[in-house]
Amino acid sequence: MSLATVEGVHSMVSPKQKTEGVAGAAKQAESAFEELLLGYYTRIVGVLFRLVGDRSRAEELANDVFWKLYRQPLVPNPEGNLGGWLYRTACNLGIDALRAAARRQRYEHAAGRLMLEAGAPADPLDDVLREEKRGRVRAILASLMPAQAQILILRSSGLSYKELAETLGVKLGSVGTMLVRAEAELRKRYLEMHGDEEEL
Repeated sequence: MSLATVEGVHSMVSPKQKTEGVAGAAKQAESAFEELLLGYYTRIVGVLFRLVGDRSRAEELANDVFWKLYRQPLVPNPEGNLGGWLYRTACNLGIDALRAAARRQRYEHAAGRLMLEAGAPADPLDDVLREEKRGRVRAILASLMPAQAQILILRSSGLSYKELAETLGVKLGSVGTMLVRAEAELRKRYLEMHGDEEEL
């Protein structure tokens, strides 16, 4: 087809038809986003809940993750790893939230609120001690390198080695080594901060 023919075809398309084409593309993008939201939202909230320990805060952060995705144009890429991007973004936002909470010393407040929402504990002393230990671990996670914190959080959230490799964009064979190093660093920092009070 010659250039003149192409220009002629374009000139025959009315502004209304062009607008309808844009509207159709927008509907497709909305549909694709909705499908991603439905497919990943619960798992993203689960990862964030494990990290921050507060269901409502986890949902807020998950909304932030999907808001970041929504503001970006969805470009189809057969080699793209959108799930990995979502998990990494969730971990980064969660770690940032922990660091902010550490600066404001809100760990105890959030843990107390979570315990109230969960109802009366069976053994209050054990539950308080367990929540105190979780707060300590969260504080140390916030001080680790992001890659180490991410792999520990995602693994404790139930991701397999294969899922970890895909999410973090690393080779499957290196996942085990990364986990061992991250766990060792977590244990080392925990013992440095809390001495022989207890074993991690």
